[in-house]
Amino acid sequence: MNTIKSMTDEELVILYAKGDNAAFDVLLNRYKNCIHSYIYFIVRNRELTEDIFQETFVKAILTIRQGRYTESGKFKAWITRIAHNLIIDYFRQERNENTVSNDEVEIDLFNDIKLCDGTVEDHLVRRQVMSDVRKLVKHLPDNQREVLEMRYYQDLSFKEIAEHTGVSINTALGRMRYAILNMRRMAYENNIELSLA
Repeated sequence: MNTIKSMTDEELVILYAKGDNAAFDVLLNRYKNCIHSYIYFIVRNRELTEDIFQETFVKAILTIRQGRYTESGKFKAWITRIAHNLIIDYFRQERNENTVSNDEVEIDLFNDIKLCDGTVEDHLVRRQVMSDVRKLVKHLPDNQREVLEMRYYQDLSFKEIAEHTGVSINTALGRMRYAILNMRRMAYENNIELSLA
């Protein structure tokens, strides 16, 4: 057994190809730590490292047994390349499995205008509408403007608005309703389109 341990990688491969399993055990012991470390360094996951490690040596066994090993004198580089290719295959498969396919859903997620960033034109229209809204708000009676600004610009509840203005919640709601009705009337009279859609 001591003589087998002193053999070169190439001699061990030839011996294993002829059916001597002990020869492969020597190769495995010779390179298991560096291959295992190499895999773990890249994948950073113990279970995955074990899986890829085992698959690497299974692939090496099959290749040698089938007489397809041709890397004379470069066993370590060859076994490392097998591990590397299996790591790449794993990440490629992982990426493909996590890719969303548009074919599998009824709603077209990638071509739905509501889920897209607006165009320059959309932004300009939105800016113009907001500018028009601010102008209309300035023309409201003070008590209606106050309620509308607290609700939409300060995001206060009607209860908070009622407390701040010293009126009942119903009065605050009424002022908001009249503010919206007045803004619609002014927009209609001045031919202003307030739709953001």
